[in-house]
Amino acid sequence: MGALGYLLDALSGCAGWARSFLLDVPGFGHRPPRPCPAEVGSIAGAVAAWLEVVAEGEPVVLVGHSTGAQVALQVAARRAERVQALVLMGPTFPPEQRRVLGVLRGCAGALRHETPRLLPATVPYYVRGGCRQLARLLSSAWQDAPERTIASVGCPVLLVRGEHDGFAPQRWVDRLTTAAPDGWSVTVPGAHNFPFRRGGLAGALVAQAARRADLIG
Repeated sequence: MGALGYLLDALSGCAGWARSFLLDVPGFGHRPPRPCPAEVGSIAGAVAAWLEVVAEGEPVVLVGHSTGAQVALQVAARRAERVQALVLMGPTFPPEQRRVLGVLRGCAGALRHETPRLLPATVPYYVRGGCRQLARLLSSAWQDAPERTIASVGCPVLLVRGEHDGFAPQRWVDRLTTAAPDGWSVTVPGAHNFPFRRGGLAGALVAQAARRADLIG
């Protein structure tokens, strides 16, 4: 949902073995103007364009967490020639959560197992984004259908969920894994925001996908 702070350790974990970037899209890390509208499709377009400029033909392992997983999935479908492996962490939203009551239930299930230390790593981004833009991003995520998009992604796809993740229940991850032509899943300790302060774990998961794609030994 546009917050970056809780993924900084994950970035460090990946940077130990690969050139790594954490993208600030739709731009809640800064004040306006922002690089793209706060919608999943527009963010995917911005990331796809970024890949054309920065990747420069190098193989890419694309990682997304939460609604970022929905974005990463769309980018992999649009730029199959660029994305060699895909990691979807805590992918949102199963069909039953594509409405207010459903997402509130998922939120209640997830928050019971999250740490209060997440607040300073996320709240400032949400404040800068504002309620209107957050609602716009959430609405676009509800209109997305990852279960259809993933069927068109041919690269290796690793799906990861925290064992207490209310936004990515096991049945939803299983459905996505089955739909992916080359997909497998892993459950790790924690809840929805399991990458927070677990940079080593996050880096190891991404490396696992890179190995599956024969990008590293």
